[in-house]
Amino acid sequence: MTTRRDFLTLSGAAISATALAVPTQAQGARSLSSGDIKITQIRNATLHVNYGGVRFLVDPMLSIRHAWPGFEGTVNSDERNPMVHLPLPIEEIIDVDAVIVTHLHEDHWDEAARNLVPKGLPLFAQNEADAKKIRSQGFTDVRVLSDSSSFNGVQLIKTRGRHGTDAAYEKIGKLLGEVCGVVFKKADEKVVYLAGDTIWNDDVAGVLATQKPDVAILNTGYAKVIGIDGGIIMGTADVLSVHQAAPDAILFASHMEAVNHCTVTRAGLRGFARAQGFADKLLTPGDGETAIF
Repeated sequence: MTTRRDFLTLSGAAISATALAVPTQAQGARSLSSGDIKITQIRNATLHVNYGGVRFLVDPMLSIRHAWPGFEGTVNSDERNPMVHLPLPIEEIIDVDAVIVTHLHEDHWDEAARNLVPKGLPLFAQNEADAKKIRSQGFTDVRVLSDSSSFNGVQLIKTRGRHGTDAAYEKIGKLLGEVCGVVFKKADEKVVYLAGDTIWNDDVAGVLATQKPDVAILNTGYAKVIGIDGGIIMGTADVLSVHQAAPDAILFASHMEAVNHCTVTRAGLRGFARAQGFADKLLTPGDGETAIF
């Protein structure tokens, strides 16, 4: 886990805008003052995004450690998932105003989440097909993200992504499926871009160019499928491309060290960023740690 000292060192020039704190119940959305943005790395792609006075839960994977097998046909599939424990109590994780599910893969919306997330919470899905599936699981307030969706004064702008290369989609496109990201916007707030399960591509470049995010949350574990060249989410080269396209943005690295097929570690990504000269723009929070913007 990244320590507080490691995190502050990595933050470098960004430290005036960013700090690290251990999340507690007192830091929940209901105690936020206007202008505070807090992003908590929970585990894998599961996050709390406290933005504009609203507390969002993103891509909940809430199973206990080793609850289900590794993904068949991927690297290290003998490892059971999730590979690590949750860092926070379930009661704290699900104490939110709304949920965002970027897509329905098990490491973003697992059986435990389907059972533990309150059925009446507002929940945003990427399209009507996913929304229909989630409604069939008993959820009563399922909404579909769009270019103009919003919640309690926060704009939620759906963005496109690509869960692997064109070659990957030719072979296993049905399994990879459609994915999305979200841009969080509100007047007088920093812009936050949650890219979701995507590699670097024209969709990501377009969001960076048009939305000009202050913070970009990237899934950086470089998940690998056997027989498929490249990763199905971002790796080090993708992160560098994001930095080069948006050199002023703080990059919040997520989706590492929690499921079997991810191959990039926090330490590896930090070393790469140092070698490439952008360590001062990269955050690699450990599970349970919060960046404050």
